[in-house]
Amino acid sequence: MKVNIQAVNFNVDRKLVDFINERLTKLEKYYDKIVTFDVFLKLDNGSDKENKCVDVKILVPGDELIVKKVAKTFEEAVDLCGDSLERLLLKRKERIKSHL
Repeated sequence: MKVNIQAVNFNVDRKLVDFINERLTKLEKYYDKIVTFDVFLKLDNGSDKENKCVDVKILVPGDELIVKKVAKTFEEAVDLCGDSLERLLLKRKERIKSHL
């Protein structure tokens, strides 16, 4: 499993990269066939305090799952993405089990 992190128009510090890697690798215990994670970090130019946008795309055999979240901090947005992805991966796993 590989984690690709891309920041649009800014540089990411090491702490944030480590946090993202740690949070997303925890998802492997819900679904073990994950091929790659693509994480896109963006700053929205709105006047809102919640201007940190995180898009996470997971490639699994035969499908890709995409989650987008906006929050006050990148860490919070990544955490929200992780929670949503947990639910999606569990649903996918159950759906696959029911077809076997």
